[in-house]
Amino acid sequence: MLLKLERIYTKPVDLDGYRILVDRLWPRGISKVNAHLDEWLKAIGPSTALRQWFNHDPEKYPEFAKRYVAELDANPITPAFIQTVATQLETTNVILLYGAKDEQHNQAVVLLTYLKQSGQLPTA
Repeated sequence: MLLKLERIYTKPVDLDGYRILVDRLWPRGISKVNAHLDEWLKAIGPSTALRQWFNHDPEKYPEFAKRYVAELDANPITPAFIQTVATQLETTNVILLYGAKDEQHNQAVVLLTYLKQSGQLPTA
């Protein structure tokens, strides 16, 4: 099964997978029905202070990624999150949903890399 990223503002591509919103804030203009979520995991998103500091500035992205990884390492829910993703990947795709406009410089990209580097996800 695949671990994928999808912008929540685009029409859902994969409704068959396990869909997790990984933003701390609910995306504006999206109804809970139209989001087609299985889970909203606010606490896995970057802290408010880090999110505000980053402010979606691509030049800050490398430092943002380092700081966010440090937050993930210290976050007590990270191990359970990794386990949930690993369990779901045994039977279905997992889609990490995010609201950022920039599809290459956002927390979901960092989180995807973090999950893949955890060594705890099933291999195809």
